[in-house]
Amino acid sequence: MTQSTQHDALGTRSIGRLAVSLALPAVVAQACNALYTIVDRLFIAHIPGIGDLAMTGVGVCFPVTVAVSSFAMLVGMGGGPLSSIALGRGDRDLAERYLGTSVAAIVAIAIVLPTLLQILKTPILTLFGASPATLPYAVDFLTVYLSGTAFVQLSLGLNTFITAQGRARVAMGSVMIGALSSLSLDPLLIFALGMGVRGAALANVIAQGLSAAWVLRFLASPASTIRLRARNVRFSRLLGPMLFLGVSPFIMQITESVIQVVFNSSLQRYGGDAYVGAMTIMTSLMQLIFVFSQGISQGVQPIIGYNYGAGLYDRVRRAYRGTMAVQVAINCAMTTLFAIFPAFFASLFTSDPAIAGVVTRTLPYFVCGMGLFGIQNVVQCAFVGMGQARPSLFLAVFRKLILLVPLALVLPGLGLGTFGVFVAEPISDVTSALTAGLLFSRYARRLLPADGADDR
Repeated sequence: MTQSTQHDALGTRSIGRLAVSLALPAVVAQACNALYTIVDRLFIAHIPGIGDLAMTGVGVCFPVTVAVSSFAMLVGMGGGPLSSIALGRGDRDLAERYLGTSVAAIVAIAIVLPTLLQILKTPILTLFGASPATLPYAVDFLTVYLSGTAFVQLSLGLNTFITAQGRARVAMGSVMIGALSSLSLDPLLIFALGMGVRGAALANVIAQGLSAAWVLRFLASPASTIRLRARNVRFSRLLGPMLFLGVSPFIMQITESVIQVVFNSSLQRYGGDAYVGAMTIMTSLMQLIFVFSQGISQGVQPIIGYNYGAGLYDRVRRAYRGTMAVQVAINCAMTTLFAIFPAFFASLFTSDPAIAGVVTRTLPYFVCGMGLFGIQNVVQCAFVGMGQARPSLFLAVFRKLILLVPLALVLPGLGLGTFGVFVAEPISDVTSALTAGLLFSRYARRLLPADGADDR
Protein backbone atom coordinates (compact mmCIF):
# COMPACT_ATOMS: atom_id res chain seq x y z
CA MET A 1 0.00 0.00 0.00
CA THR A 2 1.47 3.40 -0.98
CA GLN A 3 1.81 6.35 1.39
CA SER A 4 -1.15 8.06 -0.26
CA THR A 5 -3.52 5.11 -0.08
CA GLN A 6 -2.28 4.36 3.46
CA HIS A 7 -3.69 7.55 4.89
CA ASP A 8 -6.55 7.90 2.35
CA ALA A 9 -7.87 4.55 3.64
CA LEU A 10 -8.75 6.36 6.87
CA GLY A 11 -11.58 8.04 4.96
CA THR A 12 -12.68 5.20 2.67
CA ARG A 13 -12.19 1.79 4.27
CA SER A 14 -14.91 0.07 6.33
CA ILE A 15 -14.98 1.58 9.83
CA GLY A 16 -15.06 -1.82 11.55
CA ARG A 17 -12.12 -3.30 9.64
CA LEU A 18 -10.17 -0.07 9.84
CA ALA A 19 -10.72 0.18 13.60
CA VAL A 20 -9.53 -3.39 14.13
CA SER A 21 -6.47 -2.91 11.92
CA LEU A 22 -5.44 0.22 13.85
CA ALA A 23 -6.67 -0.57 17.37
CA LEU A 24 -5.28 -4.10 17.61
CA PRO A 25 -1.66 -3.05 17.07
CA ALA A 26 -2.22 -0.10 19.42
CA VAL A 27 -3.54 -2.45 22.13
CA VAL A 28 -0.53 -4.73 21.65
CA ALA A 29 1.73 -1.67 21.86
CA GLN A 30 0.04 -0.53 25.07
CA ALA A 31 0.33 -4.04 26.51
CA CYS A 32 4.03 -4.07 25.74
CA ASN A 33 4.38 -0.59 27.21
CA ALA A 34 2.71 -1.74 30.43
CA LEU A 35 5.28 -4.51 30.68
CA TYR A 36 7.91 -1.91 31.50
CA THR A 37 6.23 -1.30 34.84
CA ILE A 38 4.61 -4.66 35.56
CA VAL A 39 7.60 -6.84 34.69
CA ASP A 40 9.91 -4.59 36.69
CA ARG A 41 7.71 -5.00 39.74
CA LEU A 42 7.34 -8.75 39.30
CA PHE A 43 11.10 -9.27 39.10
CA ILE A 44 11.91 -6.78 41.85
CA ALA A 45 9.34 -8.36 44.18
CA HIS A 46 11.30 -11.62 43.98
CA ILE A 47 14.72 -10.23 44.93
CA PRO A 48 15.72 -12.44 47.90
CA GLY A 49 15.43 -10.77 51.29
CA ILE A 50 14.39 -7.29 50.14
CA GLY A 51 11.77 -7.94 47.45
CA ASP A 52 8.70 -6.47 49.16
CA LEU A 53 10.50 -3.34 50.38
CA ALA A 54 12.19 -2.86 47.00
CA MET A 55 8.87 -3.27 45.14
CA THR A 56 7.23 -0.72 47.44
CA GLY A 57 10.13 1.70 46.92
CA VAL A 58 9.89 1.40 43.14
CA GLY A 59 6.12 1.86 43.44
CA VAL A 60 6.78 5.21 45.14
CA CYS A 61 8.76 6.21 42.01
CA PHE A 62 5.71 5.55 39.82
CA PRO A 63 4.32 9.13 40.07
CA VAL A 64 7.66 10.48 38.83
CA THR A 65 7.87 8.08 35.88
CA VAL A 66 4.28 8.94 34.97
CA ALA A 67 5.12 12.64 35.12
CA VAL A 68 8.05 12.11 32.75
CA SER A 69 5.86 10.32 30.22
CA SER A 70 3.11 12.93 30.58
CA PHE A 71 5.38 15.61 29.09
CA ALA A 72 5.84 13.40 26.05
CA MET A 73 2.04 13.24 25.76
CA LEU A 74 1.77 17.02 26.10
CA VAL A 75 3.70 17.35 22.86
CA GLY A 76 2.83 14.15 21.02
CA MET A 77 -0.89 14.00 21.80
CA GLY A 78 -1.21 17.60 20.68
CA GLY A 79 0.88 17.42 17.53
CA GLY A 80 -0.20 13.93 16.45
CA PRO A 81 -3.96 14.59 16.16
CA LEU A 82 -3.35 17.97 14.51
CA SER A 83 -1.11 16.33 11.93
CA SER A 84 -3.84 13.75 11.32
CA ILE A 85 -6.38 16.52 10.74
CA ALA A 86 -3.91 18.23 8.38
CA LEU A 87 -3.56 15.00 6.39
CA GLY A 88 -7.35 14.75 6.18
CA ARG A 89 -7.35 18.20 4.59
CA GLY A 90 -4.57 17.25 2.19
CA ASP A 91 -1.90 19.47 3.78
CA ARG A 92 1.12 17.18 4.24
CA ASP A 93 3.56 20.08 4.63
CA LEU A 94 1.65 21.35 7.68
CA ALA A 95 1.63 17.85 9.16
CA GLU A 96 5.43 17.69 8.80
CA ARG A 97 5.86 21.08 10.42
CA TYR A 98 3.87 19.85 13.42
CA LEU A 99 6.33 16.95 13.65
CA GLY A 100 9.40 19.20 13.47
CA THR A 101 8.06 21.55 16.12
CA SER A 102 7.33 18.56 18.35
CA VAL A 103 10.92 17.34 18.09
CA ALA A 104 12.24 20.76 19.12
CA ALA A 105 9.92 20.88 22.13
CA ILE A 106 10.78 17.32 23.18
CA VAL A 107 14.53 18.01 23.09
CA ALA A 108 14.06 21.06 25.34
CA ILE A 109 11.96 19.07 27.82
CA ALA A 110 14.49 16.23 27.84
CA ILE A 111 17.21 18.65 28.99
CA VAL A 112 15.34 20.59 31.67
CA LEU A 113 13.08 17.96 33.27
CA PRO A 114 15.61 15.29 34.37
CA THR A 115 18.01 17.95 35.66
CA LEU A 116 15.38 19.31 38.05
CA LEU A 117 14.23 15.86 39.14
CA GLN A 118 17.77 14.64 39.86
CA ILE A 119 18.33 17.62 42.15
CA LEU A 120 15.03 17.23 44.02
CA LYS A 121 14.56 13.45 43.96
CA THR A 122 15.06 12.70 47.68
CA PRO A 123 12.55 15.23 49.07
CA ILE A 124 10.13 14.39 46.26
CA LEU A 125 10.21 10.66 47.02
CA THR A 126 9.79 11.30 50.74
CA LEU A 127 6.79 13.51 50.00
CA PHE A 128 5.39 10.82 47.70
CA GLY A 129 5.18 8.24 50.49
CA ALA A 130 8.63 6.67 50.82
CA SER A 131 9.50 5.52 54.33
CA PRO A 132 13.03 5.25 55.75
CA ALA A 133 12.92 1.55 54.86
CA THR A 134 11.88 2.03 51.22
CA LEU A 135 13.60 5.35 50.34
CA PRO A 136 17.02 3.84 49.43
CA TYR A 137 15.44 1.56 46.83
CA ALA A 138 13.37 4.42 45.41
CA VAL A 139 16.44 6.66 45.08
CA ASP A 140 18.50 3.90 43.44
CA PHE A 141 15.81 3.23 40.83
CA LEU A 142 15.02 6.86 40.02
CA THR A 143 18.66 7.96 39.72
CA VAL A 144 19.26 5.54 36.87
CA TYR A 145 15.81 5.90 35.28
CA LEU A 146 16.12 9.68 34.86
CA SER A 147 19.27 9.27 32.76
CA GLY A 148 17.03 7.92 29.98
CA THR A 149 14.46 10.73 30.00
CA ALA A 150 15.33 11.80 26.45
CA PHE A 151 14.61 8.30 25.17
CA VAL A 152 11.20 8.24 26.90
CA GLN A 153 10.29 11.64 25.44
CA LEU A 154 11.29 10.70 21.89
CA SER A 155 9.78 7.21 21.81
CA LEU A 156 6.43 8.13 23.39
CA GLY A 157 6.09 11.66 22.06
CA LEU A 158 6.89 10.91 18.42
CA ASN A 159 5.17 7.54 18.15
CA THR A 160 1.84 9.38 17.90
CA PHE A 161 2.97 10.78 14.53
CA ILE A 162 3.34 7.24 13.24
CA THR A 163 -0.16 6.32 14.43
CA ALA A 164 -1.52 9.59 13.01
CA GLN A 165 -0.70 8.45 9.46
CA GLY A 166 -2.46 5.11 9.93
CA ARG A 167 0.75 3.09 10.46
CA ALA A 168 -0.34 1.36 13.66
CA ARG A 169 1.81 -1.73 13.08
CA VAL A 170 4.95 0.36 12.79
CA ALA A 171 4.00 2.20 15.98
CA MET A 172 3.41 -1.15 17.66
CA GLY A 173 6.86 -2.31 16.56
CA SER A 174 8.59 0.53 18.39
CA VAL A 175 6.92 -0.37 21.67
CA MET A 176 7.43 -4.11 21.23
CA ILE A 177 11.15 -3.61 20.67
CA GLY A 178 11.42 -1.75 23.96
CA ALA A 179 9.21 -4.12 25.94
CA LEU A 180 10.90 -7.29 24.74
CA SER A 181 14.31 -5.75 25.38
CA SER A 182 13.29 -4.83 28.92
CA LEU A 183 11.86 -8.30 29.49
CA SER A 184 15.16 -9.86 28.39
CA LEU A 185 17.42 -7.48 30.27
CA ASP A 186 15.57 -7.46 33.61
CA PRO A 187 16.62 -10.92 34.86
CA LEU A 188 20.15 -10.43 33.53
CA LEU A 189 20.75 -7.07 35.20
CA ILE A 190 18.68 -7.60 38.37
CA PHE A 191 19.78 -11.13 39.27
CA ALA A 192 22.71 -12.36 37.14
CA LEU A 193 24.73 -9.15 37.53
CA GLY A 194 23.36 -8.44 41.01
CA MET A 195 22.32 -4.86 40.24
CA GLY A 196 18.93 -5.09 41.98
CA VAL A 197 16.61 -2.14 41.44
CA ARG A 198 19.35 -0.26 39.57
CA GLY A 199 19.38 -3.10 37.07
CA ALA A 200 15.63 -2.78 36.55
CA ALA A 201 16.01 0.93 35.87
CA LEU A 202 18.94 0.38 33.50
CA ALA A 203 16.91 -2.19 31.57
CA ASN A 204 14.24 0.49 31.14
CA VAL A 205 16.74 3.05 29.87
CA ILE A 206 18.26 0.69 27.30
CA ALA A 207 14.84 -0.49 26.12
CA GLN A 208 13.51 3.05 25.69
CA GLY A 209 16.67 3.97 23.79
CA LEU A 210 16.03 1.18 21.29
CA SER A 211 12.40 2.30 20.90
CA ALA A 212 13.46 5.90 20.29
CA ALA A 213 15.94 4.80 17.62
CA TRP A 214 13.19 2.83 15.84
CA VAL A 215 10.79 5.79 15.86
CA LEU A 216 13.35 8.31 14.60
CA ARG A 217 14.59 5.97 11.88
CA PHE A 218 11.08 5.44 10.51
CA LEU A 219 9.99 9.09 10.64
CA ALA A 220 13.14 10.15 8.79
CA SER A 221 12.68 7.50 6.08
CA PRO A 222 10.81 7.75 2.75
CA ALA A 223 8.35 5.14 4.07
CA SER A 224 6.79 7.74 6.39
CA THR A 225 3.93 9.87 5.08
CA ILE A 226 4.87 12.52 7.64
CA ARG A 227 8.64 12.97 7.15
CA LEU A 228 11.02 14.27 9.80
CA ARG A 229 13.02 17.00 8.03
CA ALA A 230 15.85 18.99 9.64
CA ARG A 231 14.48 22.31 8.35
CA ASN A 232 11.28 21.80 10.35
CA VAL A 233 12.98 21.05 13.69
CA ARG A 234 12.52 24.43 15.34
CA PHE A 235 10.13 26.27 17.60
CA SER A 236 7.28 27.84 15.67
CA ARG A 237 3.87 29.35 16.23
CA LEU A 238 2.42 25.86 15.79
CA LEU A 239 3.63 25.04 19.31
CA GLY A 240 0.79 26.99 20.92
CA PRO A 241 -2.11 25.05 19.32
CA MET A 242 -0.22 21.79 19.88
CA LEU A 243 0.25 22.40 23.59
CA PHE A 244 -3.31 23.66 23.94
CA LEU A 245 -4.68 20.44 22.49
CA GLY A 246 -2.10 18.28 24.25
CA VAL A 247 -2.79 19.76 27.67
CA SER A 248 -5.84 17.52 28.14
CA PRO A 249 -4.03 14.17 27.76
CA PHE A 250 -1.12 15.77 29.64
CA ILE A 251 -3.34 16.55 32.61
CA MET A 252 -5.02 13.16 32.26
CA GLN A 253 -1.58 11.58 32.60
CA ILE A 254 0.16 13.85 35.10
CA THR A 255 -2.78 13.82 37.46
CA GLU A 256 -2.09 10.09 37.77
CA SER A 257 1.05 11.26 39.55
CA VAL A 258 -0.98 13.50 41.82
CA ILE A 259 -3.39 10.66 42.55
CA GLN A 260 -0.61 8.21 43.37
CA VAL A 261 1.01 10.76 45.67
CA VAL A 262 -2.29 11.26 47.51
CA PHE A 263 -2.93 7.51 47.63
CA ASN A 264 0.56 6.64 48.88
CA SER A 265 0.80 9.42 51.45
CA SER A 266 -2.68 8.69 52.84
CA LEU A 267 -2.03 4.94 52.95
CA GLN A 268 1.36 5.48 54.59
CA ARG A 269 -0.30 7.67 57.21
CA TYR A 270 -3.25 5.41 57.98
CA GLY A 271 -1.80 1.97 57.19
CA GLY A 272 1.97 1.84 56.62
CA ASP A 273 4.26 0.15 54.08
CA ALA A 274 1.98 -2.89 53.61
CA TYR A 275 -0.81 -0.66 52.28
CA VAL A 276 1.56 1.27 50.00
CA GLY A 277 2.84 -2.07 48.69
CA ALA A 278 -0.73 -3.25 48.11
CA MET A 279 -1.49 -0.08 46.15
CA THR A 280 1.60 -0.74 44.01
CA ILE A 281 0.13 -4.14 43.10
CA MET A 282 -3.35 -2.75 42.42
CA THR A 283 -2.08 0.03 40.17
CA SER A 284 -0.17 -2.61 38.23
CA LEU A 285 -3.42 -4.52 37.70
CA MET A 286 -5.25 -1.33 36.76
CA GLN A 287 -2.67 -0.82 34.03
CA LEU A 288 -3.97 -3.97 32.37
CA ILE A 289 -7.38 -2.31 32.05
CA PHE A 290 -5.77 0.89 30.79
CA VAL A 291 -3.92 -1.18 28.17
CA PHE A 292 -7.17 -1.89 26.35
CA SER A 293 -8.77 1.51 27.00
CA GLN A 294 -5.78 3.55 25.86
CA GLY A 295 -4.81 1.18 23.05
CA ILE A 296 -8.27 1.13 21.49
CA SER A 297 -8.58 4.91 21.81
CA GLN A 298 -5.16 5.57 20.27
CA GLY A 299 -5.99 3.25 17.40
CA VAL A 300 -9.34 4.88 16.66
CA GLN A 301 -8.25 8.49 17.19
CA PRO A 302 -6.64 8.85 13.71
CA ILE A 303 -9.91 7.62 12.16
CA ILE A 304 -11.85 10.27 14.05
CA GLY A 305 -9.31 13.01 13.30
CA TYR A 306 -8.96 12.26 9.59
CA ASN A 307 -12.70 11.93 8.94
CA TYR A 308 -13.56 14.98 11.01
CA GLY A 309 -11.01 16.98 9.02
CA ALA A 310 -12.49 15.60 5.77
CA GLY A 311 -16.07 16.40 6.84
CA LEU A 312 -17.14 12.73 6.90
CA TYR A 313 -19.16 13.09 10.09
CA ASP A 314 -21.17 9.89 9.84
CA ARG A 315 -17.92 7.91 9.87
CA VAL A 316 -16.87 9.81 12.99
CA ARG A 317 -20.14 8.89 14.72
CA ARG A 318 -19.84 5.21 13.79
CA ALA A 319 -16.24 5.05 14.97
CA TYR A 320 -17.27 6.63 18.27
CA ARG A 321 -20.22 4.29 18.90
CA GLY A 322 -18.31 1.14 18.02
CA THR A 323 -15.35 2.09 20.17
CA MET A 324 -17.63 2.83 23.11
CA ALA A 325 -19.33 -0.57 22.96
CA VAL A 326 -16.05 -2.49 22.75
CA GLN A 327 -14.34 -0.57 25.54
CA VAL A 328 -17.17 -0.90 28.04
CA ALA A 329 -17.50 -4.64 27.35
CA ILE A 330 -13.77 -5.32 27.80
CA ASN A 331 -13.50 -3.15 30.91
CA CYS A 332 -16.46 -4.89 32.55
CA ALA A 333 -15.01 -8.34 31.80
CA MET A 334 -11.59 -7.51 33.25
CA THR A 335 -13.07 -5.79 36.29
CA THR A 336 -15.13 -8.90 37.02
CA LEU A 337 -12.01 -11.09 36.93
CA PHE A 338 -10.13 -8.86 39.36
CA ALA A 339 -13.10 -8.67 41.73
CA ILE A 340 -13.67 -12.45 41.80
CA PHE A 341 -10.03 -13.58 42.09
CA PRO A 342 -8.16 -10.90 44.09
CA ALA A 343 -6.07 -13.40 46.08
CA PHE A 344 -4.75 -15.01 42.90
CA PHE A 345 -3.63 -11.71 41.40
CA ALA A 346 -2.00 -10.68 44.69
CA SER A 347 -0.02 -13.93 44.77
CA LEU A 348 1.62 -13.07 41.44
CA PHE A 349 3.42 -10.15 43.08
CA THR A 350 4.01 -11.06 46.70
CA SER A 351 4.17 -13.84 49.27
CA ASP A 352 3.91 -11.38 52.16
CA PRO A 353 0.62 -12.22 53.94
CA ALA A 354 0.12 -8.62 55.11
CA ILE A 355 0.34 -7.13 51.61
CA ALA A 356 -1.63 -9.99 50.03
CA GLY A 357 -4.34 -9.62 52.66
CA VAL A 358 -4.82 -5.92 51.89
CA VAL A 359 -5.10 -6.62 48.16
CA THR A 360 -7.57 -9.48 48.69
CA ARG A 361 -9.84 -7.36 50.90
CA THR A 362 -9.82 -4.12 48.92
CA LEU A 363 -9.27 -4.91 45.22
CA PRO A 364 -12.97 -5.73 44.53
CA TYR A 365 -13.99 -2.30 45.83
CA PHE A 366 -11.13 -0.50 44.12
CA VAL A 367 -11.96 -1.75 40.60
CA CYS A 368 -15.76 -1.97 40.73
CA GLY A 369 -16.26 1.32 38.84
CA MET A 370 -13.69 0.62 36.14
CA GLY A 371 -16.26 -1.04 33.90
CA LEU A 372 -17.54 2.43 33.03
CA PHE A 373 -14.12 4.06 32.73
CA GLY A 374 -14.19 3.35 29.00
CA ILE A 375 -16.98 5.89 28.53
CA GLN A 376 -14.86 8.83 29.65
CA ASN A 377 -11.83 7.51 27.82
CA VAL A 378 -13.66 7.25 24.48
CA VAL A 379 -15.27 10.67 24.88
CA GLN A 380 -11.89 12.28 25.55
CA CYS A 381 -10.40 10.40 22.60
CA ALA A 382 -13.17 11.77 20.36
CA PHE A 383 -12.77 15.34 21.59
CA VAL A 384 -8.97 15.28 21.09
CA GLY A 385 -9.38 13.66 17.66
CA MET A 386 -11.71 16.48 16.61
CA GLY A 387 -9.35 19.13 17.98
CA GLN A 388 -11.69 20.09 20.84
CA ALA A 389 -9.32 20.85 23.70
CA ARG A 390 -11.66 22.54 26.18
CA PRO A 391 -14.20 19.75 26.84
CA SER A 392 -11.43 17.16 26.86
CA LEU A 393 -9.49 19.22 29.39
CA PHE A 394 -12.58 19.63 31.56
CA LEU A 395 -13.13 15.87 31.72
CA ALA A 396 -9.50 15.23 32.62
CA VAL A 397 -9.67 17.75 35.46
CA PHE A 398 -13.16 16.72 36.60
CA ARG A 399 -12.50 13.04 37.31
CA LYS A 400 -9.12 13.36 38.93
CA LEU A 401 -8.72 16.80 40.48
CA ILE A 402 -12.33 17.67 41.28
CA LEU A 403 -13.52 14.20 42.32
CA LEU A 404 -10.79 11.64 43.03
CA VAL A 405 -8.11 13.67 44.82
CA PRO A 406 -10.51 15.44 47.23
CA LEU A 407 -12.34 12.18 47.97
CA ALA A 408 -9.07 10.34 48.67
CA LEU A 409 -8.08 13.11 51.07
CA VAL A 410 -11.43 13.57 52.80
CA LEU A 411 -12.91 10.06 53.12
CA PRO A 412 -10.09 8.59 55.27
CA GLY A 413 -10.58 11.41 57.78
CA LEU A 414 -14.31 10.70 58.04
CA GLY A 415 -13.68 7.45 59.88
CA LEU A 416 -13.12 5.24 56.82
CA GLY A 417 -9.33 5.17 57.19
CA THR A 418 -7.53 3.30 54.41
CA PHE A 419 -10.85 2.00 53.07
CA GLY A 420 -11.76 5.59 52.16
CA VAL A 421 -8.77 5.75 49.80
CA PHE A 422 -9.85 2.60 47.98
CA VAL A 423 -13.54 3.54 47.52
CA ALA A 424 -12.69 7.03 46.23
CA GLU A 425 -11.74 5.39 42.91
CA PRO A 426 -15.12 3.80 41.98
CA ILE A 427 -17.10 6.84 43.10
CA SER A 428 -15.04 9.02 40.77
CA ASP A 429 -15.14 6.52 37.89
CA VAL A 430 -18.93 6.24 37.81
CA THR A 431 -19.61 9.96 38.26
CA SER A 432 -17.14 11.05 35.58
CA ALA A 433 -18.37 8.42 33.09
CA LEU A 434 -21.96 9.67 33.31
CA THR A 435 -20.80 13.29 33.01
CA ALA A 436 -18.66 12.49 29.94
CA GLY A 437 -21.54 10.79 28.14
CA LEU A 438 -23.85 13.74 28.69
CA LEU A 439 -21.19 16.25 27.62
CA PHE A 440 -20.46 14.47 24.35
CA SER A 441 -24.16 14.27 23.49
CA ARG A 442 -24.36 18.03 23.85
CA TYR A 443 -21.28 18.79 21.75
CA ALA A 444 -22.05 16.19 19.07
CA ARG A 445 -25.12 18.08 17.88
CA ARG A 446 -22.89 21.01 16.90
CA LEU A 447 -19.68 19.25 15.87
CA LEU A 448 -21.22 16.41 13.84
CA PRO A 449 -24.08 17.87 11.76
CA ALA A 450 -26.33 15.38 9.99
CA ASP A 451 -25.80 17.05 6.61
CA GLY A 452 -22.17 15.91 6.71
CA ALA A 453 -23.17 12.24 6.73
CA ASP A 454 -21.88 9.79 4.21
CA ASP A 455 -22.75 6.21 3.46
CA ARG A 456 -19.32 4.61 3.48
